[in-house]
Amino acid sequence: MNVNECIRSRRSIRKYQSRLVDHSIIDSIVSDASYSPSWKNTQITRYIAIEDLSILETIAEQFTPDYNSNIIKQIPVLIAVTFVKGRCGFERDGSYTTKKKDRWQMFDVGAACQTFCLSAKDHGLGTVIMGVFDEDGITELLQIPDDQELAALIALGYPDIDPEAPKRKTTDILLQYR
Repeated sequence: MNVNECIRSRRSIRKYQSRLVDHSIIDSIVSDASYSPSWKNTQITRYIAIEDLSILETIAEQFTPDYNSNIIKQIPVLIAVTFVKGRCGFERDGSYTTKKKDRWQMFDVGAACQTFCLSAKDHGLGTVIMGVFDEDGITELLQIPDDQELAALIALGYPDIDPEAPKRKTTDILLQYR
C-alpha cells in the first residue's frame, strides 16, 4: 500500500475481531510513530499497550462513556498515549519560545497518533483515537509517572468492518492562496 492509499483508506474503526495483535507488530507501529515530527526533536510521545482484561474492563466500566466503553470491551489492545511534560515549546531556560506556550505538546502527540494509526493501517489493523475519558482515573489506574500526562487512548485491533469514507470538504473550503 502506498502512502496516498493508506491516508485515503484509513478509517476510525469501532467494531473489532477478537483476534490478538502480536507484540512484534505493536513494536513496529511504535517504531514507525517515533519518526513523527516533534518540537526540536524532543520525541515526547510515550505508549502503554494495555492487554490485561481486568484493566480494560475497569477503563471501560469506570472511566469512559458508553460510546467509548463499547469499543474498549471488544478490542485486544488499548494504547494509552502519554507525553513527557515541560519539553515542547520551551527554551533551555524554561521560557516559552512562542505564544503557543506548551500547546506544542498536544500538537506533537497528535502527529505521533496519526503516524501510529497510519502504520497500524499498513499492518492490516484498525484504530480509533478516543479523547473522552476520565484522565485522572486512568492516570492513577495505570500509574502514569508525574512527569507524563495522558493525552489520548487508541483502540487497536483487527477490524470487523470496512466503512466507506465520509464525504470530504472541497479544496476551495480547505485551502486559501494569497
